[in-house]
Amino acid sequence: MEQHLEFQKSTDKELKEIMKEHKLGLSLGEARHVPELLGRNPTLTEATIFSIQGSEHCSYKSSRRYLSLFPTEAPNVILGPGEDSGVVAIQDVGRDRYGLIMAHESHNHPSQVVPYEGAATGVGGIVRDVLCMGGRVIGTLDPLRFGEITDHTSRWVANGVISGISGYGNPIGVPNLGGDINFHKSYNDNCLVNVVSVGLLRESELIHSMVPKDAAEKGYEFILVGKATDRSGMGGAAFASANLDEDQKESKKSAVQEPNPFLKRHIMASTYDLFKIIKERGWLNRVAFKDFGAGGFVCSSVEMVSRVNLGAEMNLEAVNTAYKNMEPHVIACAETQERMMWCVHPDFTQLILDHYNKKWKLGSVADNAGAFKVGKVVKGEKYVLMYKGEAVVNAKACDLTEGFKYNRAHTPEKKKLSEPKYKVAKDLGAVLLRLLDSENIASRRPAYEKYDKQVQGFTHIEAGEADASVICPLIDENIPEDKKLVGVALKTDGSSRYGEISAYWQGYNAVIESMRNVAAVGAYPQAVTDCLNYGNPEHKESMDELVEGITGISDALKSVKLKEFPKWSIPVISGNVSLYNENPKAKIVPSAVICCVGTMPDYRKAITMQLKNRGSVLYLINARKDELGGSEYYRLGCGNEGKNFVGKNVPKPDGKAVMSEMLALTEAIQAGLVLSAHDISEGGIAVTLAEMCFGGRAEGNTGIEVNLKNVPDKKLAADKKLFSQTGGFVVEIDKKSVAKFLAIFKKASVPVYEIGKTKAGTYTILDGRKKLIDLPVKKLAKTWQEGLWKKLK
Repeated sequence: MEQHLEFQKSTDKELKEIMKEHKLGLSLGEARHVPELLGRNPTLTEATIFSIQGSEHCSYKSSRRYLSLFPTEAPNVILGPGEDSGVVAIQDVGRDRYGLIMAHESHNHPSQVVPYEGAATGVGGIVRDVLCMGGRVIGTLDPLRFGEITDHTSRWVANGVISGISGYGNPIGVPNLGGDINFHKSYNDNCLVNVVSVGLLRESELIHSMVPKDAAEKGYEFILVGKATDRSGMGGAAFASANLDEDQKESKKSAVQEPNPFLKRHIMASTYDLFKIIKERGWLNRVAFKDFGAGGFVCSSVEMVSRVNLGAEMNLEAVNTAYKNMEPHVIACAETQERMMWCVHPDFTQLILDHYNKKWKLGSVADNAGAFKVGKVVKGEKYVLMYKGEAVVNAKACDLTEGFKYNRAHTPEKKKLSEPKYKVAKDLGAVLLRLLDSENIASRRPAYEKYDKQVQGFTHIEAGEADASVICPLIDENIPEDKKLVGVALKTDGSSRYGEISAYWQGYNAVIESMRNVAAVGAYPQAVTDCLNYGNPEHKESMDELVEGITGISDALKSVKLKEFPKWSIPVISGNVSLYNENPKAKIVPSAVICCVGTMPDYRKAITMQLKNRGSVLYLINARKDELGGSEYYRLGCGNEGKNFVGKNVPKPDGKAVMSEMLALTEAIQAGLVLSAHDISEGGIAVTLAEMCFGGRAEGNTGIEVNLKNVPDKKLAADKKLFSQTGGFVVEIDKKSVAKFLAIFKKASVPVYEIGKTKAGTYTILDGRKKLIDLPVKKLAKTWQEGLWKKLK
């Protein structure tokens, strides 16, 4: 008999002991609420499910009401938030549209405890989120946040995570399309491993993760596909929804899943083959498909029926397991990797079983892997799990998925901050070299050189060569030639240091910088995904930061409109919330991470950041402001050894002005008037210009001569003009194209400033007649290229 837990009559102390004994992540209030939902004491399996499904990771119980602030609808949105992935249109083809599938998740706690496996399974999970929508997985991105690079553990975590991403992503044949890396002391004991995956499909071929409304009437059946269920990942969602305490890290290793990329590749190939059969037979509206995510078997199956107010009867004995006599709560809730769930009309069941078991022989790839019929959809709202003739779960499906909701108190943040007083360094060239050597600015080649970026053959601009990667995903499709040329640009962003000053402006800047990055290659933003990384929402300060961050993101999105549909804001199509990123010693800084996707009519016109010619004219888009709060210049003490400043003047972009800049810039790029472009972020225009000189591969040797007298605001000191992180762009224009370039910006009422020219291989900054910096480009390149290499060793 399944054990029932005495929740109703236990004292608070006794109830805490019960939850500790069974590793349940429920609060006392939640534990008291479970019998109210069930009308009785829960079984161990039910209590485990409520612990997992009621976690922040699964239920969004603290954040859901605020996520409604995001714009999520627009004419280009094929599928918004609510399923495993979102889909945004990238090209019309007759009466159909091609869509880019996008999913964004986190695997933070697991990666801190077991870096390689945590990061690898993070990639594995996000790939399944895209696969289950019915499309082909075409890329991943990995925004990463690590602790201080001088800390041994932080370096161990960073190296393990990077290896895990490559160790999983490369074997499954999916290219890495970019990401970003920040190092900050608040991540010393709590790294952030966010993962993004993208895929391609036709709108007419979309598969949903919820069952059709007539699924019970037609007797739809559930089919589990994949690896044998083991104990790995048990309690992973609850683990991700609790503080990461140092003394519990060893015991939590079992909550991290075990990756098997070779089985995943086989599952992907066999599923692509099945998609073709389903399309050919016209079954698309008669199937549902979902990833086994946080919460495992139960999470996948209950969410497929709860959203359409149906129930399910599931048979745990039918689940393929790695061991005999596994407990029902483990079979139900383990987060074993490489598993997915179909729910199909009974006429299709045998074909799907034979497809995986006989045609593709999954069992020959991994022990006891395969496809297994495990349950059916039923009328009513009850979700029932049977094990050895007993109902170990009998609850309303909606109670399991939405049983807990919170309305936590919050107020706008108020921080007492000030701008630092410092002595400007005499040698600004030395300051620039130090910035280029910084782990937050130096080349990311130690990470992305390990990733396969060209597999599948449609990567046009690799990560690191420009502000965003550019792919041409339709190049091999059977469509008119002009339709094949659409380019898709992708970039992730989110400055950690801005979070020290303002959660609102950290979120706002994450949106704006990700958009500027795709614009810098020639694409205009179409949609974003988000991952909201914050502390414990039970603590008011962290809850305040979460709400402020969401508000900042929302305001930024609403200030920028779609180019083709100017009444509509840039939409959020998918996302994730990762809370409890803290421990008794510290919490992370507010860390919203945004992934922006943009499109351009012709990928061949995309540009990189590397200067192309000598004798070109350099223009600045957007004047400099006294906005060095959270800058890398301040972090490094403005060149004063041993100093570390934060400041208060965080960049505060005007979204409407940024939109005008992006519209003008992308028009100029598509017209072939811009040779190279680079956005202004970490390190200000000083670093932007340096990176343009040597390029993403540090192979360029084109110099520049820029006079700060031509850089507004003229009231700013020279060092602030150089290192302010006010957003904007620097662009390289051939002399013959200047008039046409200026005409576009004049028409858009966007001011641009001629600040200098390109020349042979020396980087020269003047302030009037005074020479502030004069360094060989090769020296700058060497410093930038080696900066992260030597620190990660």
